[in-house]
Amino acid sequence: MTGLEDFPIDLGSGGGSCVDHGNALPILFEIRHALQRLIANGESTTIDLSSIPFGPGDEDRLIGLLGVGEVEATIDALGATRVRETAIPGVWLVDHRNRDAERLALQLEVTTIPELLRTQEQDLAIAVATLDTRLGPVQGLTRPQS
Repeated sequence: MTGLEDFPIDLGSGGGSCVDHGNALPILFEIRHALQRLIANGESTTIDLSSIPFGPGDEDRLIGLLGVGEVEATIDALGATRVRETAIPGVWLVDHRNRDAERLALQLEVTTIPELLRTQEQDLAIAVATLDTRLGPVQGLTRPQS
């Protein structure tokens, strides 16, 4: 009978190194196919990274390989959501957190602009009225009749 000490188990050093368990590469190929669909017919793709069984270090490796782009936005609604462009044009990292800063979801969006950053139609409907209200007190301007 063998004991647990006979099994080669590596729990890691805890040093924070990026270990490659091979799960980042398939996601990169999925992103490549999604980019081809976006180019060919405008089809956006969302990849839910929270549902992928990454090994230790895989998520960090994937995010490291994607790099950091030039655009970042934070939306504060029931917790912070950070939308960050990666160094790959058209690939966006969307990190949803609750009010306690616990991650709710981590997604990659392959699109020209993430849906979360688009102005909602119901907000557009009140945009003119809001602007008219702000222009009202400005002297010398009259509000146009609609």
